Amino acid sequence: MPVPVPTTARHRWSTALAAAAAGALLLSGCTSNTPAEEDAPPAQGAGGAGGGANDEPGQQVVIGFSAPAADHGWMGAITSAARAEAERYDDVELRVAEGTNDVNLQISQVEQFINEDVDAIVLLPYDGAALTEVATRATEAGITVVNVDREFSSPAAARVTVLGDNYGMGVSAGTYVCERLGDRPGAVVAEIAGIDSLPLTQDRSRGFSDALQDCGLEVANRVAADFTVQGGQAAAANLLQAAPRIDALWNHDDDQGVGVMAAIEEAGRDEFLMVGGAGSRNVMEEIRAGDSVLEATVVYPSTQAADGVRLARLVEQGKALGDLVEVEVPRTVQLYAPVVTAENVEQYLPTAFDS
Repeated sequence: MPVPVPTTARHRWSTALAAAAAGALLLSGCTSNTPAEEDAPPAQGAGGAGGGANDEPGQQVVIGFSAPAADHGWMGAITSAARAEAERYDDVELRVAEGTNDVNLQISQVEQFINEDVDAIVLLPYDGAALTEVATRATEAGITVVNVDREFSSPAAARVTVLGDNYGMGVSAGTYVCERLGDRPGAVVAEIAGIDSLPLTQDRSRGFSDALQDCGLEVANRVAADFTVQGGQAAAANLLQAAPRIDALWNHDDDQGVGVMAAIEEAGRDEFLMVGGAGSRNVMEEIRAGDSVLEATVVYPSTQAADGVRLARLVEQGKALGDLVEVEVPRTVQLYAPVVTAENVEQYLPTAFDS
């Protein structure tokens, strides 16, 4: 019989579940997606490598910023980190449009930035294909466009594209599982994905499967959720009921992971190891505590828009990335998907987001 999850872990995840539910209610009742300033995670510049000579003041740069609504912890952190990064520079003015999941409204926001003749636009589109045309118009108007996370359908629409690595997330998660279970014949691996219709989910699953194949493992049980706490809890409950044995579980998203952990605790299951995805603060703290099934998470950086702000500034000021020989900012920057464990968690906590 499985040993029940320790009381401290159950209390922590019950508290997180309640907080997430309360946060969802607050979000549905607010018109602004801007989190409280004190909750903003440190920008990459504060927690990571500094910009060196690139941080020296230059010409004033006005940047317009637009992203989807903060109905998800990761998305809220995107906007908070962009604001925090802009505040590091006296020569940057960041104009932030209200977060929206309405494609037409986001298009109008970009059009407004064009009419205001901003120097640059950092844009995380709700739908990359749908925002391609207006981004192209901005580029043709001489505005530096930085595309974040969700790619436009034409590379000509942006000067710089900053991406996470969804396939790499799957590879990192699968490689970790192989390291832990690769010598265990017949190990049962389960997966809780995000929204299956999204290319990012498909890429994460493909990377996970490819990495598992390298050590002779495969996904035996898989369900899809929807990146929400409630969806994660329902999907995990179904998975646990259908799979009496699990040796390793990868959950694609740490926000839905709050619900996944609640379902695990309700089922009294702790015979397996779990790997999270995206890199939330509560998951990293759980990893650090070491008293639950959570052993690791794979980072999908919520600093992408902050990096976009920094790169837009560099392009407008005619600067380059200091550690490269190339005299121009690269066209595409893809961020790494590292695995966070108890051994290195302190390194990643400063840029973690709150679920």
